[in-house]
Amino acid sequence: MTIDDLAAYLQVSKSSLYKLAQEGRVPGRKVGRHWRFLRTTIDEWLGQSLKEQVK
Repeated sequence: MTIDDLAAYLQVSKSSLYKLAQEGRVPGRKVGRHWRFLRTTIDEWLGQSLKEQVK
């Protein structure tokens, strides 16, 4: 997924995602100048985040 795809998927701004990705708070990889994200990894990350919030 591109940053645009992820922004639409998570319904957050691209600027927020850039900041989170650079801080390592959202799982992704930088390929050249562009960020890429795996949907399966994002889904797992979301699931873990929800579990932590419930505790």
